Amino acid sequence: QVQLVESGGGLVQAGDSLRLSCVASGRTFSWYTMYWFCQAPGKERENVAGISYSGDRTYYADSVRGRFTISRDNAKNTVSLQMNSLRPEDTAVYYCAADPLPDVARPWKTVGNWGQGTQVTVSS
Repeated sequence: QVQLVESGGGLVQAGDSLRLSCVASGRTFSWYTMYWFCQAPGKERENVAGISYSGDRTYYADSVRGRFTISRDNAKNTVSLQMNSLRPEDTAVYYCAADPLPDVARPWKTVGNWGQGTQVTVSS
């Protein structure tokens, strides 16, 4: 198991930027595909972005492609999500997640390790 702790959420205005960070501990970080998921009230948890073990492959949901960037630093056991041009519809709880399997576009029900989540609220 790997333990995940997110930080960086908050309340911003439309058009602003936020950077979410997640620190992992426990198992070897580079053995895990890393993800950011989001869940808005009344909606299913959605894979926003995923990144492979070495960072050479990424996945983005259509709704965030071109605005969000996922990155990882295996030396620091961290994964980040840079969120630019935020929109009110980006409002959600954002979760860092990890799984030892290589698919960067996994649905949430198949991912094994989760952080506690951080709230992102974008006002119009």
